Amino acid sequence: MELENPADRAEVAANEARIVIEEVAPRLEGGRFAAKAIAHRASRIHARIFADGHDKLAAEVAWREGKGQPWQKTPLQHLGNDHWEADITPTRIGRTEFIVLAWIDSYASFRYELEKKYAAGQLLDLEFREGLELFQEVLHNAPQDGAAELGEILRSLQDTTEREARFGLFMAPRTLELMQRAEHRPHLTRSLTFELDVERPLAGFASWYELFPRSESPTPGQHGTFADVHRRLPEIAAMGFDVLYFPPIHPIGRTHRKGRNNSLQAGPDDPGSPYAIGSEEGGHDAVHPELGSLDDFRALVDAARGHGLEIALDFAIQCSPDHPWLREHPGWFSWRADGSIRHAENPPKKYEDIVNVDFYAADAIPDLWLGLLGVVQGWVEQGVNLFRVDNPHTKPLPFWEWLIAEVRREHPQVIFLAEAFTRPAMMARLGKVGFSQSYTYFTWRNTKAELEEYLTELNQPPLRDCYRPNFFVNTPDINPYFLQRSGRAGFLIRAALATMGSGLWGMYSGFELCEADPVPGKEEYFDSEKYQLRQRDYHAPGNIVGEITRLNRIRRENPALHSHLGFQAYPVFNDNILLFGKRSADLSNFILVAVSLDPENAQEADFELPLWEFGLPDDAPMGGEDLMNGHRWTWHGKRQWMRIEPWHLPFGIWRLHPEQ
Repeated sequence: MELENPADRAEVAANEARIVIEEVAPRLEGGRFAAKAIAHRASRIHARIFADGHDKLAAEVAWREGKGQPWQKTPLQHLGNDHWEADITPTRIGRTEFIVLAWIDSYASFRYELEKKYAAGQLLDLEFREGLELFQEVLHNAPQDGAAELGEILRSLQDTTEREARFGLFMAPRTLELMQRAEHRPHLTRSLTFELDVERPLAGFASWYELFPRSESPTPGQHGTFADVHRRLPEIAAMGFDVLYFPPIHPIGRTHRKGRNNSLQAGPDDPGSPYAIGSEEGGHDAVHPELGSLDDFRALVDAARGHGLEIALDFAIQCSPDHPWLREHPGWFSWRADGSIRHAENPPKKYEDIVNVDFYAADAIPDLWLGLLGVVQGWVEQGVNLFRVDNPHTKPLPFWEWLIAEVRREHPQVIFLAEAFTRPAMMARLGKVGFSQSYTYFTWRNTKAELEEYLTELNQPPLRDCYRPNFFVNTPDINPYFLQRSGRAGFLIRAALATMGSGLWGMYSGFELCEADPVPGKEEYFDSEKYQLRQRDYHAPGNIVGEITRLNRIRRENPALHSHLGFQAYPVFNDNILLFGKRSADLSNFILVAVSLDPENAQEADFELPLWEFGLPDDAPMGGEDLMNGHRWTWHGKRQWMRIEPWHLPFGIWRLHPEQ
């Protein structure tokens, strides 16, 4: 209702916030979504705070780790130009709420003015009187804690008239501390409430290894089992991986089953694509009988855990025409005018071994949604806490926001990886609605300019707050052109970029063997494991197992590498060499990485050692340690030179140690 006269409107205006709190970060879409955070890792809260006049302001962030939990308070530090920051470190996974509060710090303002007048030699009698009045006002409303000591200081101020003594009492650090603890907060202003989506450390730092269990039999041509995977666990763990990821392990349909190299006709012994889920043996809640039983799977989960590995499963919401759901729930699917099922299509291509559910079919809401939720919850009960989600960008965003929230309501430890190679806005949105991490464009970023631009973009809002990149170097679907033509050095280049560039990276088995035989003209593998068994000798000559092991060890030992954040490109005068740093916030861990992007030729260049990051002059010494071989030395000065020979090692990884 609009007020009728200026006096009423003035009264309303006078009750509006005098202090401005804006640009609170992290926040996504004004607080519509929670920004990402990791338990036990500091999250930086930022705000721009200002008011009229010259009064001193104070501010804090109040935060709590879930509804009903006690509020904690962390002071915000003024950085200048109205910018304020503080770090908070949630320890519980789930949602953390935070509010920015600001107020006029009357006592700090009084001290500031008093100190200036004292230094100028002015009379202070009136100022002392005003200080006493402020003391009395604060003490009147002060909490019991500290009130007694404040009362003693007030009596001391009242008992003396000596200028120096009074000034000393007013300016004492202890007096300031007690006055601020009394929470005298005129013109207190609060921001909106914002949220952090706090996940366990594995959501932000992990090395993923992908394999097909069906290819792990030691007998050539024989279908592998869960039991066969047990023998690979020690060597996968020894390479430094945290997550062992399986493509779908469910029964595979026979109708329109694909044969070798994605042929439309399958032979009698062709195992089919595991993404054609469902047969008479069961659907998404069952395991392929040739792999073993659910008991066998649980045994594998337990065995993997004993090696420090977690099992991740593929969650692919698609069905073979033989899936039990087509018989039991025909209303969950889309049917054509002639009564035939609508197959998956990417015109002119048809994928007749796959049909998709219809999330908005008449019978789908809520039954289909609840059925899919039940699938995920069922595998969580089997010990699975990580899911790689196939093509989530082709499913409704409201479904994902609902499903992930429902799963994490009861199981906040569950992590979802989005397999989304699509438009940037959609990839970011998937992160906002709850996906913990995502596949990326990294696969197709090969030049120095492309890599610098992309890694910088990932470190800036909004992606910094909603998107965790998982740098997979290859997948069963993607045999990158760069790897097809670059040989062993090319595989090492991509491994170094992935492991050093992000806290999350992954590889599909065969990468360590430098497998790259393509379908001509396509980024696909010839004799793709998606359509046939593919048994391997993981110790074959030319493998890069040792280098991958070392890279993963370097990642574990250096906190600066536990995230994609902290990236900074540095000057190096050769377009074939990428030079970048990863550093912890306090610079206690500083990693410098140089990668030659040329897998064939030696590259050399002058470069600038980032002495300025440490506040050092251009001629300062800097200690270096080569983390691949342990060699140590001292650089002298900013201007340095490097030579990288890809036939030896196409990259260098150095830990910097400032020398005093």
